[in-house]
Amino acid sequence: MIDVDFKGFRYHKPIPNFYKIENPENPKTEISDDLLAELDDLAKKYDFTGISYSKLSDDFKKDLNIEIDNVLIFKFLMGVDLINMEPSREKGKLMDKEFQEYGIHVYEFADFLRENGFKADLIHPLDDNLSLRAIAMQSNDCVITRSNMCYFKDGLHNSFFMIHTSIENLPFKTENDMLWVPDFCSTCGVCIDRCPKDAFDENEKLLRKVCTAHREGCNECILKCPFFKRGYDKVKKRYDRMKKRSENV
Repeated sequence: MIDVDFKGFRYHKPIPNFYKIENPENPKTEISDDLLAELDDLAKKYDFTGISYSKLSDDFKKDLNIEIDNVLIFKFLMGVDLINMEPSREKGKLMDKEFQEYGIHVYEFADFLRENGFKADLIHPLDDNLSLRAIAMQSNDCVITRSNMCYFKDGLHNSFFMIHTSIENLPFKTENDMLWVPDFCSTCGVCIDRCPKDAFDENEKLLRKVCTAHREGCNECILKCPFFKRGYDKVKKRYDRMKKRSENV
């Protein structure tokens, strides 16, 4: 475990440097299955739910004006007790504290890769000039819900950190099997109907300046969402039944 006086990630600030190992001069580009499994075990040691992988195309990098190729996405679930708290400034601070506690471990993951000969750098998780959600979508492992959440199957109440790396042979997905989710969301709308702040416009788009999720930790859209209450598999079965009935009409 990294023993440092961690000041945390802050908006509009350079990323903290808590790496213990320098990037190799001639980084490797291929990782073994065994070593990748070790990295996954290390992530789970600190209660991360798993790792997803994004391979960024040349067109995508050009659109975002970035030089990043291969990205590892370390996912974790926000604490359920914390999510169930009533929104408040104090809750917002506790959510930030939880976020920081997970973040410090990502340096250890980067050091693990560097020690084994790979380039690995943490992407600033609060960079306003870089769309981490767009990078996450390139993994073909998530979708954006109606409530504007970046949803992986791990759980709706997820968050993540990213490392870009020299590794070229990560197990990238070529197809996204979650693309049915937006269609299901269009038949639901409970996040819009139950929003205590009316933070959606007339086109049902989230108004980020009205939403208090980041300021006070409002999670009402998560708590009321079928994906949070029932889980991915049960909602998928419900959706499949709905589609089958509609096709038979």
